[in-house]
Amino acid sequence: MADDARPSFFQRIAYAYGRRLPASMNRWVAEDLAGEGAVRRHMIRMAIPPLLILAPFWLLPTSFYVRLEMTAPIYIWALLMALALNKVWRRHRLAQHNLDPKLVDVIRRKKDQHIHDDYIRRFGPRPEEAKWQSNSSPF
Repeated sequence: MADDARPSFFQRIAYAYGRRLPASMNRWVAEDLAGEGAVRRHMIRMAIPPLLILAPFWLLPTSFYVRLEMTAPIYIWALLMALALNKVWRRHRLAQHNLDPKLVDVIRRKKDQHIHDDYIRRFGPRPEEAKWQSNSSPF
């Protein structure tokens, strides 16, 4: 297979919820987890399971407000947790595919490059011992 192989529909569904793809698809995985729109794709994937679990509550014979009170807090909490843990999850998925977890920060580094260039212009390059602070990993 080529290095730019793309997963099939069923591979993509399995991948979206935790399955590892073959090494031939690593470029696609890196782009999916660290490229443009990665957070949006993550949030869409994480929004579907709680929606499916909570959907049967909307079939109960009660008022709209009761259904909303039963499901909305749980669904909103699930989305907030998915957003809060999106970098952790995407780092885990990159590591699961034997890719560098620091790829998650590539877009932010590109966006903030002018800040780093200005710092280097004004104060010189950062010392070698500051390298460990170069990513946003909480661990």
